[in-house]
Amino acid sequence: MPASSSTTTSASLFLLFLFFGFSIAKEFLVGGKTDAWNIPSSQSDSLNQWAQRSRFQVGDYLVWKYEGGKDSVLEVSREDYVNCSISNPIKEHSDGTTKVKLDHPGPFYFISGAKGHCEKGQKLVVVVLTPREKSNTGPVLSPAPAPSPSSAEFEAPAVAPTSSANALNGAIVMALGLVAVWGFSILVYQTVTLRILQRSVSAKFIFEM
Repeated sequence: MPASSSTTTSASLFLLFLFFGFSIAKEFLVGGKTDAWNIPSSQSDSLNQWAQRSRFQVGDYLVWKYEGGKDSVLEVSREDYVNCSISNPIKEHSDGTTKVKLDHPGPFYFISGAKGHCEKGQKLVVVVLTPREKSNTGPVLSPAPAPSPSSAEFEAPAVAPTSSANALNGAIVMALGLVAVWGFSILVYQTVTLRILQRSVSAKFIFEM
């Protein structure tokens, strides 16, 4: 009986890991290092170059490390991002360790709250993949080459429009996937449990003989 109980516990833990393992979010340290939230030394060193090399999913987190009190992170609209306007942010963070959840697909725009920093390139835009894009398993394309100095400096990358129908289809695909995983987990659990019961009955029958 102790062995049967141990087997049941192990099977349950495995199924829980299998089910919840699909929803583990990632944390991205902005720029890949603790001192990245600064005025870039060159256009090739901008945070948007880093963002283009990364793949962000719904539920992931962005993490900033900077000196609180001297700088801040402002989440803004696209218009305020382009114009470097710090007067009306969607959200403002100034604690020195900022963590923002990417809770929907599409673009997120961030600029520095320090005066004059955004104009010098301290800004970031990340594009979160839609559920349909998330299911694609094709190779990741190499980042586009940096624009020439004559182009608008640190402009946000273009975002392909996503229709409401595509968004709905993506949500349906994700829901069906979760249902399939849950159904599979139940089937495995029932199979393991049935085998344990059969072994217990067989052992009891042998001892009674």
